[in-house]
Amino acid sequence: MDRTTAMGGSPAYGGNPNPASNPASLAGAKVEGAVQSAHKTVDAVADKATEQVGRMSDTAHRAVDSATDAATAATEWASKLPDQAKEIGTKVTDAACASIRARPLTTVAGALVIGYLIGRLARI
Repeated sequence: MDRTTAMGGSPAYGGNPNPASNPASLAGAKVEGAVQSAHKTVDAVADKATEQVGRMSDTAHRAVDSATDAATAATEWASKLPDQAKEIGTKVTDAACASIRARPLTTVAGALVIGYLIGRLARI
């Protein structure tokens, strides 16, 4: 007598149709349950990881945007420095010229005293 299984999964010729009494099908059911449980766990972990990656990505974007804003502000500030230096140099030169024109003898005397002091300090 040939024992085959019909399309429905129950024995075609006699036998016990109760799968709980068959140890192989019981083990298969346990394995299938474990696989399903593992699949659900992996899905849950993947969802949480995706959320964390999204948060970290947002944080990184904010940090990059902040650094970009700071660099832009520093660049604008640095680009204005040469013009400010020229303006200050012009003001100092104009003030020195005005002082020399106002008191030429005092300026020459001051230059001689400063030259003498520098010469004395150089000898030490």
